[in-house]
Amino acid sequence: MNRPRSAPTDSGQFDLFLPYVADMPLRDQREMMERPFFSLAKSKRVKPIDYTSPDGKLWVHVSASPEYGMATIWDADILIYCASVLADMARRGVNDVPRKLHLMPYDLLRAIGRPTTGRAYELLGQGLDRLVATTIKTNIRAENRREATFSWLDGWTQLVDEKTERSRGMTIELSNWFWEGVMMQGGVLSIDRAYFDITGGRERWLYRVARKHSGGAGEGGFAISMPVLFEKSGAEGEYRRFKFEILKLAEKDALPGYGLSVETAKGGEPMLRMRRIDGKDGAERGLGIHRQAQDDRAIEEMPPSKTAQPELVEGPAKPPLATKAGASGARPAKPSKSVSPGKHPAGEFSAAKHPTEQRMREDTIDASALIRRTVSGLSDTATRGFMADDTIQHLRETCPGWDLHALHADFERWVNADAARLPANWQKAFIGFVKRHHEKHGHTLRR
Repeated sequence: MNRPRSAPTDSGQFDLFLPYVADMPLRDQREMMERPFFSLAKSKRVKPIDYTSPDGKLWVHVSASPEYGMATIWDADILIYCASVLADMARRGVNDVPRKLHLMPYDLLRAIGRPTTGRAYELLGQGLDRLVATTIKTNIRAENRREATFSWLDGWTQLVDEKTERSRGMTIELSNWFWEGVMMQGGVLSIDRAYFDITGGRERWLYRVARKHSGGAGEGGFAISMPVLFEKSGAEGEYRRFKFEILKLAEKDALPGYGLSVETAKGGEPMLRMRRIDGKDGAERGLGIHRQAQDDRAIEEMPPSKTAQPELVEGPAKPPLATKAGASGARPAKPSKSVSPGKHPAGEFSAAKHPTEQRMREDTIDASALIRRTVSGLSDTATRGFMADDTIQHLRETCPGWDLHALHADFERWVNADAARLPANWQKAFIGFVKRHHEKHGHTLRR
């Protein structure tokens, strides 16, 4: 749908590319989590989705392009990444958070748990096409209009270097409806990184429903009747088949962070109860009931943005998310960095693992470890985990021709492999890393 566009090699626009990598705190748009906006099947779907809420007040109509098919729940991973970027920008106080994002496909694929093979890049392009081609009509957050009509993306463009024919990243233009939904206060919810490990479409959808309804519902969780759940899914096929599949998922009970159980309602139809269980099946510890509720409150308490103040027709979300940092109760989010497989990024654990509390709990203190933790904190607050604009400009002048984002990811992996490698000055250490790489491998570059 969008052909690669050449970009001038001397353009400074690439300094604007987002330096986010795989451990950025994840956010999902609240309204997308409980309504049927996506196909749950990997096979091409052209049959539209028509949904009306049980009270008849809200409706959603999703139509697919015959050529590309309907956007799938796997394509929604791209939107989760974009929502996470926007929410993080707002939390950090970025003025005029944009609808058009400049990013590297490599970073996007890593952030959503995908491989970075040629096939993965091809599938990414197909997913972006479906997000552009799928049309949604709804009265959810239509404000003074009877309905809103939009696609998830207004467009996307791949940028290619004219001389080397290498990818220089891409731009993704988000629809205004999606952007406003993320930026409004309370418009996003934190989700577990283990979500990307879920393979089945119904399981992925069920996780999002569980997170939306029972993430902060307390120990009792949330129960929903099977017929209502069927309508919320927008799934193709008969209700009987859907019920059979959901009962199998409940028996399997493998959603990360949520327990599933079946209850019998008065009418005889089963009800599905979903409860938050901290640390279950690979879920991140520290993102349990109390942590998620605290995190959601922090998002809702952030001061309103000056750039978007849409009214919400449904749900508990309020006016727009903050564009100023330092709001009361907000969880600090560090600039992103790579983490080795099986490890969680700093800041995603419970507060008990903060160095200050550790010092209070330990009878003896390793002085070198204490200094290392202190330096680590200062480094995180300053420039750890990303490339500063000056760093990018300097390296493009002194070590031209390299994919700095890929090298930065390699550098992060090297640092994270050993805590003792953490540099006090991230930018200087990365510059030295690239220069050594350039000296060793510069002869392999195509001139």
